[in-house]
Amino acid sequence: MDFSLPPEVAELKARTEAFVRDALIPLERDPRQTPHGPTDELRRELNALARGAGLLSPHMPREWGGLGLSHGAKAAVFEAAGYGLLGPLALNIAAPDEGNMHLLEQVADERQKRRWLAPLASAEVRSCFAMTEPHPGAGADPALLATRYRKAAGGYVINGTKWLITGADGAAFTIIMARDEESPEGQPRATMFLADMDRPGIVIERTLDTIDQSFPGGHCVVAFQDLFVPEEDVLGREGEGFRYAQVRLAPARLTHCMRWLGAARRAHDVATDYARRRHAFGKPLIDHEGVGFQLADNELDIHTCRLVTAHAAWVLDQGQKGRHESSVAKVICSEAIWRVVDRSMQVMGGLGTTGDAVVERIFREVRPFRIYDGPSEVHRWSIARKLAREGAR
Repeated sequence: MDFSLPPEVAELKARTEAFVRDALIPLERDPRQTPHGPTDELRRELNALARGAGLLSPHMPREWGGLGLSHGAKAAVFEAAGYGLLGPLALNIAAPDEGNMHLLEQVADERQKRRWLAPLASAEVRSCFAMTEPHPGAGADPALLATRYRKAAGGYVINGTKWLITGADGAAFTIIMARDEESPEGQPRATMFLADMDRPGIVIERTLDTIDQSFPGGHCVVAFQDLFVPEEDVLGREGEGFRYAQVRLAPARLTHCMRWLGAARRAHDVATDYARRRHAFGKPLIDHEGVGFQLADNELDIHTCRLVTAHAAWVLDQGQKGRHESSVAKVICSEAIWRVVDRSMQVMGGLGTTGDAVVERIFREVRPFRIYDGPSEVHRWSIARKLAREGAR
């Protein structure tokens, strides 16, 4: 692997870093950030700033207004954006929209792309992805999918409840994963549907209180009550929902690694600066091995994350599916990033636990990363199954 960045990517990374530092970090205490995420008013202002800087939706193909970045280039630019808490949102590369754009670009037909992808890529609207369900429905185990659809004249009728649907409040449309009600238990036949959120039959029951607050629209409970979806709004082919989910999930897991790595690096930089300036027992904190070694371990974890992310991005850029590599990266990065931020808080002592330091906010934001897009335990199970299959061969 060649670890050097092409000149145009290096320049874009530097521009992103400058934009985050100069335009976004000063806005991190904007009062329009609520317990359930930044308001759409703030989002639109941030998107306008990124558009003016030529940084909006850089991951999208040029035909949709982006810069056509490879997965490897995304790793550099997304990490730079993630250094600021508002960076991914401003650049229109935050979840769930970034993953939905990738899915639509890969699977949707031309009419659907014009109808839903175009306004999403230009940051005119937000979206959500409705797959996760409360007990006893699907969480980490998609075979438990409980939301059902049945055929009707000219389309389909969907019934079910989803929860932890990121960005649902204020989203313009959703991508719904549902099972054919005639498919057998434990072996559901799943399909993806596109639907505007203002359609009759879609009800946002409540917004959940969660420890993170970086996603506009929060995390919601959404009910589908006899929702009618016309045939032309099936995403891809009927019955192929689980296959399309993999099209979305492998790259989306990796972009989470990229963005949160930037946030972890921010926490590490803040803690390192503090340890250089703060004195105790006659010398700077960083000169005490108990502190200096924690920061050294941060450097090791950050370097490991960057390498494993670069490798998984390279695999995707070779045209491979990257399921195994993205699982490996997701586990390594989600756990290492958590360690980095946790150590940073420890180094800063009492200050690190307060809102006076950004580390406290980052601490809350990165903890759920070990759960969403597949908890670490499920990815380890998947990796172990791959080892068992290889051993059998």
